[in-house]
Amino acid sequence: MIAGVSSAPAAAANTVDPGLRKAAEAFEAVFVRQLIGSMRASSLGDDILGSQATEQFRELADARTAEGMAATGALGIADMLIAQFAKPQEPAK
Repeated sequence: MIAGVSSAPAAAANTVDPGLRKAAEAFEAVFVRQLIGSMRASSLGDDILGSQATEQFRELADARTAEGMAATGALGIADMLIAQFAKPQEPAK
C-alpha cells in the first residue's frame, strides 16, 4: 500500500450496514454464478461421460464457488455496490 493512502473498501467495511453487505455479497454471488454458467454453456463439445447427476454436481459446485468468491470479494462487485448505495452515517446526538 502507498503511504498515506488507505484502502476505501477496507475502511468502508467497518461502517457498513450488515444487511447491505449481505445483500451486496448475495448479488455478487448470483452474478458470478451466472457468469460461470455462461462459461460452461459455451463448451465446444459434448461431455462423453456426462450425466444428469454430473450436471447437478457441477451446478452445486459452481454455486459454492460463486458464494466463496463473493465472500472474499474476489471481483469487488459487492464493494462497488456498497459504495453506490451506502449513505453517510450521521453521528448520534
